Order: sequence, then structure tokens, then C-alpha cells
Amino acid sequence: MTGDEAASFVQAFAAAWRARDGKQFLALWHADGVLRSPFYDRPIAGRELGALNDALKQSSPDLLWRMLDWTWRDSVVMVEWECTNRFGERQASWRGVDRFLLRDGRIAEEVVYVDTAPMQAARSGNRFEPLVRVPPQAGT
Repeated sequence: MTGDEAASFVQAFAAAWRARDGKQFLALWHADGVLRSPFYDRPIAGRELGALNDALKQSSPDLLWRMLDWTWRDSVVMVEWECTNRFGERQASWRGVDRFLLRDGRIAEEVVYVDTAPMQAARSGNRFEPLVRVPPQAGT
């Protein structure tokens, strides 16, 4: 894959998120592709991405996705992103990275790397508590 092809894919992926359009997501995927994400209780087939998008729009109408950075090598594209969403009166934001394996310019596999603890806390109405509290630096 060339740099221009990688950039085209990333632009199309970001456009699909901006539009939250199931057809745009489906166009990016091979039907037999696989999405692996800690957000879902099972791997999702590429052919399911339209329905998944529709379900997400219904359950999370305030979800916003924003691309922060990306890179590529050979047939692998990495996208760093940030999301925000409302959980009742609480708003949460989180960052993650998606690793895409592309075949013929479309997604054969996507793996989502993200810490879901802040969202789990917000969704259940709790405050997110870090596992380790780091003391402030001297002089700050």
C-alpha cells in the first residue's frame, strides 16, 4: 500500500465516523473481516458493521469520535483517536488506538486498544478512581 492509499483509507474512515453512516462503514470492510474490541461481547463480522453503527447511534446519540493521529506500514494502518459521550449527567472522554489490517484497500481485521474503565465508571454513575495515585512533583 502506498502512503496516498493509506491516507485515502484514513480519510474515509474519519468521514464515516463524522457521518455515523452505516453504509460508509460497510464500504470500508470486507464482509468476512473481523472487528475485535473490548466494547463488544464477541468479534463482529465486517458484514455487521452497518447494523452495529445503527445500534451505536441509537444507544449513544451523543458519542463523538475524533482522529488525533495516524501512521501506516505495508498493509497495517494505526489510528489514534479520542471519544466523548454522555452517560446520564456525566460526560466521559477516552482515547484509544485502532490497528487495521487492510486487504485490497479494505479492512480485513480491526483491533481496538482502549481502557474501558473510565466509561464503565461513568455508565454506572461512579467516579473513576485510578489504581495508583502519583504524588505531585516537587515545586508544582
